[in-house]
Amino acid sequence: MKFVHALFVVPVQVQSHVLLLIMTILGLFFEQNDKLVNANNLLSGQEDLVTFLTEHKVHIAASLPCYSAKNVNLQRGSGVFDKSIQALRLLNSAGYGKEGTNLELDLVYNPLGAFLPPAQEDLKVKYEEELWEMFGIRFSKLFTITNMPIKRFADFLYRRGELEGYMELLVRNYNLNAMETVMCRNILNVGWNGQLYDCDFNQQLDMPLIQTRRSLEEGDKQSDTPSRRPPTVWDLETVNDLNGSVIVVDNHCFGCTAGMGSSCQGTVV
Repeated sequence: MKFVHALFVVPVQVQSHVLLLIMTILGLFFEQNDKLVNANNLLSGQEDLVTFLTEHKVHIAASLPCYSAKNVNLQRGSGVFDKSIQALRLLNSAGYGKEGTNLELDLVYNPLGAFLPPAQEDLKVKYEEELWEMFGIRFSKLFTITNMPIKRFADFLYRRGELEGYMELLVRNYNLNAMETVMCRNILNVGWNGQLYDCDFNQQLDMPLIQTRRSLEEGDKQSDTPSRRPPTVWDLETVNDLNGSVIVVDNHCFGCTAGMGSSCQGTVV
């Protein structure tokens, strides 16, 4: 069952006036300190966007799967690491990631292969050392996220004959305690067109959120009747409209419940 907190994710590669429109509309539903932006695509030429994000004190989460150029470029493509460092330095210069500024800059790690992530706090110490010594970069928190067996990573595992083994690893390390705090229970993903999803991964798989109407049948027995079409932000008066909706799940969900658990805010156990 979903009990929604006010949090959403939008891509930073959109122009600042478009982002302003999106955040103004969604601000009707969400509190200011709950805005979370995925900053993976923040590049040079978008300095005005950094000013916009700073003025609105937007909480930024940026994917950086390793602190070494070799490993990042291997996973994301040639030149990606340098662009990521450039973006992080740009955000640092605006005050992001620095104590006392109230500008949160979090980094996100995911493994480079078919294994579970290491302990989050231990890895954060290593990230802090390497990024400060090599590039003078500061950040707020590090989140470790388990690789989901979908899309590009699933194709990668399939070509190497490791997909079945990775799924067995996730199932074998299933942690019931992680079920209480996985992101799909209290966080929404909002697509560019306002479409709602239970999580980032469901958006990638085109598995939209299913809003249900609570109806009474046979006395006190309750049943969930799916709405005729997936809801968008335009269909809601408040996020409370989604409380009690059934979460859309599939095999990839084992990725969020394996080991110490995984969410867009790191480990959950």
